[in-house]
Amino acid sequence: MPHLPPDLPGDLTVLGLETSCDETAASVVRLKASGAVEVLSSVVGSQIAAHAPYGGVVPEIAARAHVESIDGIAAEAMRAAGVSYGDLSGVAATAGPGLVGGVMVGLAFGKAVALARGLPLVAVNHLEGHAVSARLAADIPYPFLLLLVSGGHCQLLAVEGVGQCRRLGSTIDDAAGEAFDKIAKTLGLPYPGGPALEKLAATGDPAGYTLPRALLGRDGYDFSFSGLKTAAARLAEGVTTETERANLAAAVQAAIARQLSERTEKAMDAYARAREGQPLRFVVAGGVAANGAVRAALTRIATERGFSFDAPPLAYCTDNAAMIALAGAERLARGMTDRLDAPARPRWPLDAEAAAANPTHLAGRKGAKA
Repeated sequence: MPHLPPDLPGDLTVLGLETSCDETAASVVRLKASGAVEVLSSVVGSQIAAHAPYGGVVPEIAARAHVESIDGIAAEAMRAAGVSYGDLSGVAATAGPGLVGGVMVGLAFGKAVALARGLPLVAVNHLEGHAVSARLAADIPYPFLLLLVSGGHCQLLAVEGVGQCRRLGSTIDDAAGEAFDKIAKTLGLPYPGGPALEKLAATGDPAGYTLPRALLGRDGYDFSFSGLKTAAARLAEGVTTETERANLAAAVQAAIARQLSERTEKAMDAYARAREGQPLRFVVAGGVAANGAVRAALTRIATERGFSFDAPPLAYCTDNAAMIALAGAERLARGMTDRLDAPARPRWPLDAEAAAANPTHLAGRKGAKA
């Protein structure tokens, strides 16, 4: 667990703000000198109803909704935590990556609080929030191997410590969560598609359809879901019965879980060789970590390879501000703060060196947010 430097006050109480996509969230988290983490409040304002008619997130609608609700959401988080602004040690706000209009709203609100109250600001990478999200409810010391898998991201990372993430692999096209959502849409399922597809898949037979397997025989730990998405969309055109829909949903879910586990399995083997004799820890985080089939597949390979397995509680798998507050508190404990001119970033890789040396997406191309 994290320990505070001796020249800083014992406990840190941080207000976290998250507005990178379609959830307006605020949370108050206390990081104690012992390293224990206490979530005092976590409030999430959903925009599902606003985006449902469009079958996906509309950036302009999301940004306007954040503007309308951020003040009330933050006030509710403070009230639920039983603290005042005078009790805070700092403010942490997502500064990217994400839909930049939404990111600007939360970051600007965080800057206003920091300026008005004379508090330090921590501009948090949204992906780093996911990286620490499992630590909100469990004692998971650094280092660990992380699979970050969500609607906009799919990466394997070696997390060595606070702000120390080394990218091992990433999606070369679509993220797993995007594949879930887009395929769900082709099957006529309601938004958000991922949970709806999982529910339908529970009644289906994954052997009912054969889907392509990407990157077989390819070195490294990258992912690819574009081919699967296209193949499933074509098959969906011929689906006529509820049984066929359920079977296709089950086949898609199994294919995504298989690719995630196969690529992670390779990364686990390399990670274990590099850390022979040391504790082996594996964490999966992000919205797709809530999928039962994915969790089961990853739990199995972790157990087989001698890794501990951890995932955030379901409430902290999807976007939330508690993970942003904790990431901010861990940085604040080490004196890692930001100026009030910290920019909002639509793209912000956790491993900048790897992103520069081996970019997975070229400028101007559509792809995962990272």
